[in-house]
Amino acid sequence: MGAYILRRLLLVIPTLLGIMIINFTLIQFVPGGPVETIIARLEGGGDVFESISGGGSELAETGSESEYVGARGLPQDFIEELEREFGFDKPPLERFLNMMWNYVRFDFGESYFRSISVVDLVLEKLPVSLTLGLWTTLLAYLVSIPLGIKKAVRDGSKFDTWTSGVIIVGYAIPGFLFALLLIVLFAGGSYWRIFPLRGLTSDGFEDLSAIGKVLDYLWHITLPITAMMISGFATLTLLTKNSFLDEVRKQYVMTAKAKGLTEKAVLYGHVFRNAMLIVVAGFPAAFIGVFFGGSLIIETLFSLDGLGRLGFEAAVARDYPVVFGTLFAFTLLGLIIGIISDLMYVFIDPRIDFEGRG
Repeated sequence: MGAYILRRLLLVIPTLLGIMIINFTLIQFVPGGPVETIIARLEGGGDVFESISGGGSELAETGSESEYVGARGLPQDFIEELEREFGFDKPPLERFLNMMWNYVRFDFGESYFRSISVVDLVLEKLPVSLTLGLWTTLLAYLVSIPLGIKKAVRDGSKFDTWTSGVIIVGYAIPGFLFALLLIVLFAGGSYWRIFPLRGLTSDGFEDLSAIGKVLDYLWHITLPITAMMISGFATLTLLTKNSFLDEVRKQYVMTAKAKGLTEKAVLYGHVFRNAMLIVVAGFPAAFIGVFFGGSLIIETLFSLDGLGRLGFEAAVARDYPVVFGTLFAFTLLGLIIGIISDLMYVFIDPRIDFEGRG
């Protein structure tokens, strides 16, 4: 097993490097950049999209950077100073190598526009994403696993049929659309104002008692967590059911029943461990997927300032230290989580031998 882990760890290096090279290369061909963003702000454009659409066309039409700068009304030496400040006076290969050398030492630099280090910025936004990811994953597992087991035991019954209908509907509804429905119904949209619409805590949170803080926190996260877990809940329930059905039809289950064991003893004494292998072992990957998996719309709808909004705003503003720093860190974390998921398989079922497969 040690050799397998070592191979996987060594594979992390070229995988991570390839992802960074592809994204860095793509960025070189995307119109606009930090310098154009600052120019747009200085000239009153105020929006990076202007440099992509209107501003970018000026450069294309004139065919030279000097004429582009003249159209902007800014001196060439000022533009060159901006490029030196951001490091764009160096060739792309040198910039990429410098960036990767810093990242290997976990030096992610400072945001271009926020005057704060990338690490501090991520830590500032982390509580929101941690809340959404952790609670969404835990609740999805706590609801889906018992429901999936019950559906497997009562396969083909009325209970199985109508719950499958509910699950399919839940899977078909986009999370953001369900979030809008919750806002309209329960957050003062058009009907009841039961839950708050903004933030993770209320004003005066620090003055509340311990129990009051817990209740206030749960009160705020109810709607966003419900909106985020709907599709994952559907997928995990069906995965659990199908996994149990596959195990129930195997020979060892028939043998256990023939020995006189009760259905409950067979189900939880023999079937459960084997059926839950794929479900439980996938928990780390499921958590990391929800944690970093594009909760931008949910965060925006409920005014939550998390990593989803951070990534979007950094991409729009061409804040490259934030974009590439978070890409490097989260990709590395995702690759490590993949290895941990494999180890979870072996921990749950020692019969699995990844090294033997190699």
